[in-house]
Amino acid sequence: MTIMTTQNGSGVGVIDKTSLVLSALEAGPASLAELVTLTGLARPTAHRLAVALEFHRFVGRDMQGRFVLGPRLAELSSAAGEDRLLAAAGPILNQLRDRTGESAQLFRRQGDLRLCVAAAERPVGLRDSVPVGATLSMRAGSAAQVLLAWEEPDRLHTGLRGARFSATILSGVRRRGWAQSIAERERGVASVSAPVRSPSNQVVAAVSISGPVDRLTRQPGRLHAQAVLEAARALSEALARA
Repeated sequence: MTIMTTQNGSGVGVIDKTSLVLSALEAGPASLAELVTLTGLARPTAHRLAVALEFHRFVGRDMQGRFVLGPRLAELSSAAGEDRLLAAAGPILNQLRDRTGESAQLFRRQGDLRLCVAAAERPVGLRDSVPVGATLSMRAGSAAQVLLAWEEPDRLHTGLRGARFSATILSGVRRRGWAQSIAERERGVASVSAPVRSPSNQVVAAVSISGPVDRLTRQPGRLHAQAVLEAARALSEALARA
């Protein structure tokens, strides 16, 4: 695991250490032991900061009691109007939909689920509709594969329990840089997804297209992987400009 440091900090120790905790959680849920490893902080310090952040809703807990980023961060981001990912998502998803002819979505991980935070629906004909705000399983679908594939080994192992995809499939996702699924989440539905990365190269979201297998075929990546990868790169570049 990568150990973060407080080198070149602000000079205000508690702020620097708090930033380490929040940065560690950017990659997904973490137990106290994982926070200690990721941040390099002493266990009592990591625990004290995480609990204080939880009190103020900057940090929350998932169903396994692991620490996750809390709702207050999204509230502040929305209030400031500085969520560049969502600001960029609209036109990029529209372009992806128009290029592929399929519905396009943007997912973020939220504990043991994935949340649709933006979407561009195919206007007519048979389509796979995933409304903004919908939560889907992390156990099936190409977006779930993408959001799990680059996790640390212990989190990846945990995430594979009960999943409809295997470690071998995730290895292929990492090698190709994109994922596909055929009737994995829902009968008759296929999808293709690619990772959106933060400036620190962490996977923070998955951009996807989805539609009926009859139209996408049983090899949807052959048809649409390039378009999805280009949309993911455009969203990653938008984050880099933040």
